[in-house]
Amino acid sequence: MIIRPHLHWFRMLLAWRGSVLPQLLPRLSLIFCISIVALAAHDHLLPISLNLNTTAPFSLIGIALAVFLGFRNNASYDRWWEARKLWGQLLNESRSLTRQALTLPARPLPKEEVEAFLAALGALPHALRHQLRRSDPRDDLEARLPTALFERVMASRYRSATLLLFLGEWVRRHTQTGAFDPMAVLAFDRNLNGLSDVIGGCERIVSTPLPFAYSVMIHRTVYFFCASLPFGLVDSIGIFTPVFSVFVAYTFMAHEAIASQLEEPFGTDDNDLALNTMSAMIEDALRDLRGEPAVTLPSQQAENYLFD
Repeated sequence: MIIRPHLHWFRMLLAWRGSVLPQLLPRLSLIFCISIVALAAHDHLLPISLNLNTTAPFSLIGIALAVFLGFRNNASYDRWWEARKLWGQLLNESRSLTRQALTLPARPLPKEEVEAFLAALGALPHALRHQLRRSDPRDDLEARLPTALFERVMASRYRSATLLLFLGEWVRRHTQTGAFDPMAVLAFDRNLNGLSDVIGGCERIVSTPLPFAYSVMIHRTVYFFCASLPFGLVDSIGIFTPVFSVFVAYTFMAHEAIASQLEEPFGTDDNDLALNTMSAMIEDALRDLRGEPAVTLPSQQAENYLFD
């Protein structure tokens, strides 16, 4: 994810990293070539006769297409923003559970028991991140969990839910020994349910993308419109057709590309959520409550402020 401070208006015009322009260059080059063909056809350099010199149909299609792209972008941003709120809730619930484990016991708990609870809680964001990205969590979990719990988690399919189950078993075990009264158990259970809501919400976003037919319809319309636009502009603006065609194509294609990235907020594109940094930040917040050394967060890369 690209996170940058507010740029001067002129530097914003030249921003490269974090924009979708690099991936659009081949497509824009194609539109430029089509514009050259339209110019050649219009000047009778090629034996092509096209009657697309009126701009009225393109104006109507362009307005309709802009409306559809607006709906697509809003739907994609809603998914991105919901994902961000869920990970913010994950931080809040984790802090609350850490505070409860440290302050609510009626009698001091063995240090290794508290460490086991906090280790599982700190590993949960990493397990969830790997689950959402369908990557291998072995290295991250092995470095944070006791051997027995690590093997149990790796043997399961939904590893973040297994860690959540372990946290509930930890509370039950110490409740049976009298360490927690019923009110403390209710407090734990409320926050554990909050973690369950976070996991389920993230799984819902991953498993239910925007309807494929809707995305295909917009994609086809955008590219058909951009490819035919030069033939509709060439009669009125002549030699400037490639310039305006590429600019209009960039506007529509960029909106579609941005929406495509935001639609899957847990990926690794420049505009997806910085889950590596968020996972480390949550773990660092839990260590801070215990007065332990800070976790090293992913570093900013020069002035691009790139996180992943």
